[in-house]
Amino acid sequence: MFLGEYQHTLDVKNRVILPARFRERLATGVVLAPSQDRAIDIFPTATFEKRVEALREASLTSRAARSYMRAFLAGAHPDTPDSQGRITIPERLRGYAGLERDLAVTGADQTVQVWDRTRWEDYLQNAEAEFADFDGPLPGLAP
Repeated sequence: MFLGEYQHTLDVKNRVILPARFRERLATGVVLAPSQDRAIDIFPTATFEKRVEALREASLTSRAARSYMRAFLAGAHPDTPDSQGRITIPERLRGYAGLERDLAVTGADQTVQVWDRTRWEDYLQNAEAEFADFDGPLPGLAP
């Protein structure tokens, strides 16, 4: 499980260094893909393959799933971290997520996410307001 929040910057070659705590699990390869919240998901390659397999099963009967899978795969980019734990974020994904320089790299369970730092801070403020109104247990969790 990936956990935590880290502040990083995009270098002049459009690379971001992965947090040291995530590097071992991502060292053999990653796939970057657009998330649903204008961030970038970084999947370990095996996790990405499992996600695609699940989408493949649903896409046999669901037009929406087939459309999502096309867009998801078209935006995906494989990479392997270099010896310093850096990955390159392609232009299309940088544009999608609005990345310029200051980034937030966050653990998101099975993935790592890269956010524009200001967008991440705005997201957290809005999420906090929503959580303030939440008064029940999450579905599937005992109180």
